[in-house]
Amino acid sequence: MTPSHARPPLIVFDLDGTLLDTHTDLVESLNHTIAALGLDPVSYDDLTHLVGHGARVMIERACRLRGHPLESDALPALVERFVAHYAGNMPGRTEPYPGLVAAMDRLKSARYRLAVCTNKMESLALGLLEKLDLVRYFDAITGGDSFTVRKPDARHLTGTIERAGGDITRSVMIGDSINDIAVARNAGVPSIAVPFGYSDVPVSNLDPDMIITHYDELTPELVERLLREYAVKVAV
Repeated sequence: MTPSHARPPLIVFDLDGTLLDTHTDLVESLNHTIAALGLDPVSYDDLTHLVGHGARVMIERACRLRGHPLESDALPALVERFVAHYAGNMPGRTEPYPGLVAAMDRLKSARYRLAVCTNKMESLALGLLEKLDLVRYFDAITGGDSFTVRKPDARHLTGTIERAGGDITRSVMIGDSINDIAVARNAGVPSIAVPFGYSDVPVSNLDPDMIITHYDELTPELVERLLREYAVKVAV
């Protein structure tokens, strides 16, 4: 049996604002959706307060921001409108963040496993990654509807780790928002925050275990160091 410390790590990524810069397409689909209610469009500056919990919550928050609280029975049709527009325009102007693909190539060459854990609907996450020819990198892709829970519930991350064939003691969560850092903390997994996503506060305020400012920094050596430091931290 392979000792846990010798097993290749699993790196679990958030999607929006972490793997992919999706802001233009999210804003366009959201504005298309709320236009059905005659509401003024939202902007990129609003996006940090809206994303992170999936399309349903994003629409609810956008409507509330525009002074139009929704009745629950109005949401399904709006979610359907959003999904149809977003899926129909993939990949739009969405693209991986600089250095991401090279970083994933480095990790895969070192036999690392990779996964995605996002609150975006699984079908949308999978469809987007397929359009960008990135699905081949991942051992598991889970969304906000893959389980009965979603981030920051620890079971979303632990379920993703299990699907990817990973070891929780050799896993790392990378994300851009409070949900990502919180789900890692709740699951007992070290976290890496990236500052170029959609957090409405500086990621340093979220108390991640590490911050990287560019994917050039994401190397096997850095991951192994983080895992060692985290093991010492939790043992104290």
